[in-house]
Amino acid sequence: MKPLPFSQRAPAWAVHGYTALGVVIAFASLRAIAAGDFRAAFLWLSLAVAVDASDGALARAVDVKRRLPELDGARLDDIVDYLTFVFVPFALMHTAELLTGPLGLLATAAALWTSALRFCHSAAKTEDHFFTGFPSYWNVIALYLYLFSAPPGLSGALILVLSGLVLAPLRFLYPSRMKQLRATTNVLGLLWGIAVLTVLWRLPERSTFLAALSLLYPAYYAGLSFYLQWKGAEASRATTR
Repeated sequence: MKPLPFSQRAPAWAVHGYTALGVVIAFASLRAIAAGDFRAAFLWLSLAVAVDASDGALARAVDVKRRLPELDGARLDDIVDYLTFVFVPFALMHTAELLTGPLGLLATAAALWTSALRFCHSAAKTEDHFFTGFPSYWNVIALYLYLFSAPPGLSGALILVLSGLVLAPLRFLYPSRMKQLRATTNVLGLLWGIAVLTVLWRLPERSTFLAALSLLYPAYYAGLSFYLQWKGAEASRATTR
């Protein structure tokens, strides 16, 4: 099949280039971590989240698969996400001494390993738009552990538990693609993002009250994910009776 002219392929290249900015952002965050500027590091990671939240809609809008079939956008997205959601947050947690000693190393190894396996699993994202297993939101975990100055023992134990859940047969919402309550979830997610950016902007002063209040959205996200999984399981059992 003859390739489309460049004028028609250019929008797809632009979207993929936008996604690939995530690796540059990851490097900028690593530089900030090395300099001990955790505020800047988290702000860079927040920018990576903004790119990740918007590039999928752009890709679908310009139909990148049709315009540029030789470039695998899903693979590119996974590379960027592993860096910004997994690798860089653990570099930050170690530099900030949120993870120390043998437990910290064990927790880090477990999270890096399980996340790598989940990212390349064929069922990592389901056809009905759920993530399978804890979706490696280590950037969010790192943020709250840092804001609340969590002791290394607690941090390591929590990360070990979540590392196990990465490979568990659980289903978590894919906010930008979910079919039920998408508008409500995305509005609440936007409010959560504003709250988090406010907290980050105030660093090094730690606004623990606002940070604690912002935890309502992760609680909503997890609760709704578990409810929809339970509801789906109930419906499946009903059809097999």
